[in-house]
Amino acid sequence: MAKKTPAARGRKKQNKPARSRSSRFLTFLFKLSLVGFVVGGIGLIYLDATIRAKFEGKRWALPAKVYARPLELYAGQALKAEDLRLELKSLGYQAVKNVSRPGQVSVNGNRMRIRTRGFGFADGQEPSRTINLSFNTGGLHSLADKQGRALPVARLEPVLIGGIYPADNEDRDLVKLEQVPKALIQALVSVEDRSFYEHYGISLRGIARAMWSNIAAGRMVQGGSTLTQQLVKNFFLTSERTLWRKLIEAPMAMLLELHYSKDEILQAYLNEVYLGQAGARAVHGFGLASQYYFGRPLDSLSLDQHSLLAALVKGPSYYDPRRHPERALKRRNLVIDLLRQQQYISDDLADKAKKRPLGLVSNKTLVKGAFPAYLDLVKRQLRRDYRQEDLASEGLQVFTNLDPIVQLKAEASLAKVTGQLAKRHGNKLKDIEGAVVVGNSQTGDVVAVVGGRNARFQGFNRALDAIRPIGSLVKPAVFLAALEQSRQYTLVSQIPDTPLRIDNPNGTTWEPRNFDKKSHGTVPLHQALARSYNLATARLGIDMGMDKVIDTLQRLGVRRDISPYPATLLGSLSLSPLEVMQLYQTVASNGFETPLRSIRSVLTADGKVLSSYPFELEQKFDPAIMHLLQYALQETVREGTAKSVYKRFPASLNLAGKTGTTNDQRDSWFAGFTGDYLAISWLGRDDNKPTPLTGSSGSLQVWSELMTRLRPQSYQAVMPEAVSYHWVDDRTGWLTDEVCPGARLIPFVDGSVPEQKRGCPESSKVRKAVNWFTRLFSS
Repeated sequence: MAKKTPAARGRKKQNKPARSRSSRFLTFLFKLSLVGFVVGGIGLIYLDATIRAKFEGKRWALPAKVYARPLELYAGQALKAEDLRLELKSLGYQAVKNVSRPGQVSVNGNRMRIRTRGFGFADGQEPSRTINLSFNTGGLHSLADKQGRALPVARLEPVLIGGIYPADNEDRDLVKLEQVPKALIQALVSVEDRSFYEHYGISLRGIARAMWSNIAAGRMVQGGSTLTQQLVKNFFLTSERTLWRKLIEAPMAMLLELHYSKDEILQAYLNEVYLGQAGARAVHGFGLASQYYFGRPLDSLSLDQHSLLAALVKGPSYYDPRRHPERALKRRNLVIDLLRQQQYISDDLADKAKKRPLGLVSNKTLVKGAFPAYLDLVKRQLRRDYRQEDLASEGLQVFTNLDPIVQLKAEASLAKVTGQLAKRHGNKLKDIEGAVVVGNSQTGDVVAVVGGRNARFQGFNRALDAIRPIGSLVKPAVFLAALEQSRQYTLVSQIPDTPLRIDNPNGTTWEPRNFDKKSHGTVPLHQALARSYNLATARLGIDMGMDKVIDTLQRLGVRRDISPYPATLLGSLSLSPLEVMQLYQTVASNGFETPLRSIRSVLTADGKVLSSYPFELEQKFDPAIMHLLQYALQETVREGTAKSVYKRFPASLNLAGKTGTTNDQRDSWFAGFTGDYLAISWLGRDDNKPTPLTGSSGSLQVWSELMTRLRPQSYQAVMPEAVSYHWVDDRTGWLTDEVCPGARLIPFVDGSVPEQKRGCPESSKVRKAVNWFTRLFSS
């Protein structure tokens, strides 16, 4: 065997390391691939678990939805046609010539046809149906179905007035796929993902088409993401334009398609997609976007409106129809053309749709928040009973007592009167502010809250937070404390309205005066209240004792600490308008305290009753005694400080109330009630500077304007069995005859009727005449 040369041996030694390095490199690649495969598999398992957990769990933090009361319609109802139109406008109903779908109304003279939308109430589903109504001077004359058959009652859906939102300020109205019009789905798929029903999460054809379009244009003009990828980006990831996000988006989209049907994915997309910004709230989903842009539910939109919503998906800010109407119109028409090309719609329908304007509602905010002062009251009551987390995420349905018709009229009344006063008094009232609270005079249901002249302002709520001295509004409590001592005081008890001076423990002197700077001698108790005499009130309160007056105020419903100083007798006590309503609610409801209610019930997201707020009452005063006070408050309106109210109302309409004016006329108050409403109005300046207004020249005007618009029922005070009426001489407090000068018919509690009686020459003549006619006809 030949020996190898040194050169050959050298070559062999050089080849061994080369082959060894190659082998090691291949081994490394194999191991790296194996690790990558394992890590990738673990990653896919993790992504799969993450997707399923979130998609099958609670997908969104759903805000609580707050609704007004539903309007019930029935024949004989005292509802004017213009008031119903006001309600329908708040609900976003469309006025048309011929009603064909839910959310439409046609008006023909005193007749109206409505196609209601239906609504799921706690006591069952109210169906969508066509109803025919006719009106006369008394209100709603008849109510019938589409075939003309009489209906006992029909309910409109309630106005959505607001919500309680999660920390991210996302807002949405969830819709089910079957609730979404087919035209919208067709428009969405046509413009965003034509092969949605064919691909498995990603579309290679779509990616290639997008790349070709972008290369041809020389810039990014089209994306290749499917609807599923868009949902993954919005629902699981972020909108960052990074390579990592794009790499992870595709497998997540495929995993989503692996586990869930196209319908489930599409329904989630319809509720998740971002479509605009309403102030601080992000508008997500087509259900809420329909309300935001058109003020109507999704199922009541037309083809052109569906197309605009689908057009906005590409860029809600860039195509914002309010800021960039030309861009939005061009994009909307492109969607309509795509529907035509794919033969979803005819050429004629496409041409008609493209000729229509954008049709946006003028209001740039959602209907929600339209009544912020009332919503503020609801939130405060809810937070006493529920955690903020639950309110902002569980999709609760909150039904309130808000009456949109009364609310809008209260807002208009305050705005009109304050505007007139500011114009009349110039700089003295240029900054005048006000508040109005309206409730049911018997049940304590709060039906309207206005927190200021700018009723849409979501800041300081004067109806709840303006704690101001109430002035003469406190006086009924002083007189009520006296009347409870029925053997000592009656409505005709003589009260000295004369000067007095009291030294306070702190060394100051309290020396009240009447508004007219005069004293009026001795006056009957009812007149002292009706004419709001300070001196008589102060003397009566001191005679009763501050403890009794404070106890009376607390039983009337005042929950604040009350200072036991004489100044309290004339209104140094500070309350909010809402607290004043609680006080007068007890007076209006015959001595029964009924806690003020803004909420009727709270339902879960699936319509089950979670809690209810039933009508409650507790008797705090003898109705017989309260009847006497109600008499004096009616006299206040007829003959006293509020008598100017009858310049606007017929004498046959019974009203009751009390004016209030504080020191230097810094606050103007009026609290008044009718057969169906109790309303409190306040006017003043936020800087607490004096105004030229009294209770009668300021707040009473707001109250009168409101009641003119509401057309209230006459107040009929219930007369308890223990009360009887007698003719009395006002000057002496003695019984007299009806025909005597100064005779007045006054109510008395049994056991307190005056024993003395004084007749008059006129009564003698009348009795003789009656006796003569009696003998004449008997013979």
